[in-house]
Amino acid sequence: MKKTLAIILGLLTLVIIILGFGVYKFNFTNDDIHFDNTIGTSPQNATYTIEGQKVTLKNGVSEVSIAPGSASKIVTRYFGNAVSHDFDGDGREDSAFILTQETGGSGTFYYVVAALNTVDGYVGSEGVLLGDRIAPQTTEMGKGNIIVVNYADRNPGESFDIRPSVGKSIWLLLDPKTMQFGEVAQNFEGEADPSKMTLGMKTWSWINTVYGNGKEVKPRTEKKFTLTFKNDKTFSATTDCNGVGGEYTVSGNKISFDKMMSTLMYCEGSQDGYFIGMLGEVETYSFTSKGELLLGLKQGGGTVALR
Repeated sequence: MKKTLAIILGLLTLVIIILGFGVYKFNFTNDDIHFDNTIGTSPQNATYTIEGQKVTLKNGVSEVSIAPGSASKIVTRYFGNAVSHDFDGDGREDSAFILTQETGGSGTFYYVVAALNTVDGYVGSEGVLLGDRIAPQTTEMGKGNIIVVNYADRNPGESFDIRPSVGKSIWLLLDPKTMQFGEVAQNFEGEADPSKMTLGMKTWSWINTVYGNGKEVKPRTEKKFTLTFKNDKTFSATTDCNGVGGEYTVSGNKISFDKMMSTLMYCEGSQDGYFIGMLGEVETYSFTSKGELLLGLKQGGGTVALR
């Protein structure tokens, strides 16, 4: 009777634990059982490791006090620029993207992370630091499982008051077992030398525009939006509706488009006006080792990527 009563009490205790703490995954290690609540329901509701500390996002945001009772907080946010790919070969789409973290000072630090879509939920990786107050551009998949992240940074020693204008790229490979990234040497086919690239080397096609708040705009019709620089300091452009022409001025990494004229066709749903207006806001340019031209918008407003 006592043995039966003990079993019943044990079952009741287990029910109370489950009701009180929710549903957890049990891990069995060295015959010990422990609760693991690091499994997330989505990439924006998962746990990542940033600078050695666990960060759990809820609806894309984490806020943690810097010290007990402190009003200052460490704020981590889902920035975006996500790519989908099956990194561990299990047939489920995983995700890699950028997080930002503010630690109470003036800095905003950008990290690349990944989230594996497992049978139990999403498992987050360690973060790779890109830099402080940079300007992310595009994140895309290279060959195999390689993630290519393009962004703009400053020259060494430049003040943070200067808008990022130096194009950079980093190639990353995720190890699904350790959930850590390794940097891949950029010596495979498709690498470009930014020091040898010029504005007039080709006709450039608009890929996307990424604004400082993370908003991204892409052409609805691919390869319709082009930009060609001529040696006489004039340029021509095409859109999904009209042709555009004008002059451009270059000084160092500064560039401006002036005296723009376009044909006057009307096309329903066109992004023509948006593209022309965007050119009028450009103030800097740079190249990336991905072979892209980056046009920086005024006052750190964002970056236009062309390839």
